[in-house]
Amino acid sequence: MFKPHTEISQLEPTAIWQFFDQICAIAHPSKHEEALAKFIVEWATNKGLDVRRDPTGNVFIKKSATSGMEDRRTVVLQAHIDMVPQKNDDTDHDFTCDPIKPYVDGEWVTATGTTLGADNGIGMASCLAVLAADDIPHGPLEVLLTVDEEAGMTGAFGLKKGWLDADILLNTDSEQEGEIYMGCAGGVDASLKLAVERQPCADMRVFEISLKGLKGGHSGVDIHTGRANANKLLARFLQHHVTDVNWHLIDIKGGSLRNAIPREAYAKIALSASELTAFESQLNNFEALLKTELASIETNICLNIKEDCSQLAPMSEASQSQLLALLNACPNGVIRMSDDIEGVVETSLNVGVIKTSDEHVEILCLVRSLIDSGREDVTGSLRSLASLAGANIELSGAYPGWKPDPDSQILHIFRDVYEGIYGKKPDIMVIHAGLECGLFKEPYPNMDMISFGPTIKFPHSPDEKVNIASVGLYWQQMKAILANIPHK
Repeated sequence: MFKPHTEISQLEPTAIWQFFDQICAIAHPSKHEEALAKFIVEWATNKGLDVRRDPTGNVFIKKSATSGMEDRRTVVLQAHIDMVPQKNDDTDHDFTCDPIKPYVDGEWVTATGTTLGADNGIGMASCLAVLAADDIPHGPLEVLLTVDEEAGMTGAFGLKKGWLDADILLNTDSEQEGEIYMGCAGGVDASLKLAVERQPCADMRVFEISLKGLKGGHSGVDIHTGRANANKLLARFLQHHVTDVNWHLIDIKGGSLRNAIPREAYAKIALSASELTAFESQLNNFEALLKTELASIETNICLNIKEDCSQLAPMSEASQSQLLALLNACPNGVIRMSDDIEGVVETSLNVGVIKTSDEHVEILCLVRSLIDSGREDVTGSLRSLASLAGANIELSGAYPGWKPDPDSQILHIFRDVYEGIYGKKPDIMVIHAGLECGLFKEPYPNMDMISFGPTIKFPHSPDEKVNIASVGLYWQQMKAILANIPHK
C-alpha cells in the first residue's frame, strides 16, 4: 500500500499500523497539519471516494455501504489530524517538517525524544483503514477528520450543519482500551498578563536557573496523578526558598502548551558573584526537598544554575514581588472531584505556560470542568487573583462539555458487542479531557455518540506510548461495532 518508513509498519494489525507509519512520516503538529490533510485527500480521491473539505479545513470522506448493509443507520468515524508537539530538551526536532521516529519498545510503540502522535494518529489510521478495506461489513459510512484539536478545537468549532448525514458518531480519541466514554469535560483558556517595571542593577552577573526532568503529561487525564508542575515549583523556590541573598528576577518562562503539564521551567536572575555559593546551596537544598517530597512520582528532578546573559534589566522589587505572589497564589491541579462519578476529576486548572517580554509576563492556563458552574467558579477565582495582582485577564476558546446520556443506543450496543467478544463488560466512563463531542452537539444535537480507543500512556509528553496489543483489540471492536449498527 505505502512504502514502509519504520519497523512499526510490520506490526499487526497491519491495516492500522501501515497507515500510522505513513502518518508519522508527515509533519502534522497543530496549526501545521495541511501537508497530512492534503495527503489524505489525495489518497481518498485516488480510491474513488467522495472527499470534501469545509472552510475550516476539516476533511470529510464518504464510503457507500457494503453489500447487504445498505439499510443500516449512517455512521461517522471521527478523529483529529493534528498532534501535540513536545520534545525533550536535548532532542533536535522541528515538528513543522521533521518526521516522527517511532520504534517498538517491548509491548509498546513510542518515539525518539518526542511525542508519538498516537493521540489521535492511531484513531485517524483506523478511520482510513476502514475506508481502505474491502472485507469489513458496514453500513453507509462517513469519516470526519478535524483540524487543530489540540490547540483550540478550531475544526470542531467550525463544523456546520449539513456537512454530515450520519446520526451516530464514533469518536476515536480515547486512551484506555476497555473503557467507553460517554461524556467529557469542557474548558476555557485563561491568559493573565502582568505589566512589569525594570530597573538596572550594578555589579551583578546574570545566571539562569533551570528545573528539568519532570514527567509532564496531559493536563486532563494526568492531572490527578500528582505529577509536578515545573512552573509552580520554580515560582515556589524563588518566593519561599531563597533567603538572605540579594538577587533580582529578569525573566521567567516554562511550559510550551496550555494543555500539557509543564516539564521544564527557567528563570534568569541578576546576582552578585560573591553570593553565588549561598544561592547554589539553597537551590541544592530545594532539589533535595523535592526529591523527598515527590519521590514516588518524580524521579528525575534536576535543578541547575549557570552563568548566562540578558539584554533586559532586572524587574523592580515591587514587580518581582507582585509576579511571584501571583504565580504562587494561582491554583493548579485538581480543584474538585466529581460527586456523581467515582474517581473522576470534576474541575481542574493547569498553569501551562509562562512567557516574559520586555514589559509583561503572561501566564497561560487551561481550566477544565464537567460542569459549567465548576468552570465559572475557577475563572472567578482567577479574575479575583488578577484584580488583586493588578493583572489583566482574558478568557477565550470556551468549549462545552459532553453531557453523559445513559440511554444512548450506541453505548448499549457497544457494551453488548464488547461483552460478546471478551466475556466481560467494558467500563463506561466520563473523561476529564476535552473531546470534540461536546462541540459536535451544537450543529448536530441528536447525534448519538461514544468515544473509544487503544491504550495510550503519557500523551502530550515525549514519554507518549501506545500499547501494541491494545491496538489489535481496538481494531476488533471497531469492526464488530460497524457490523452491528442498527437498521434505519
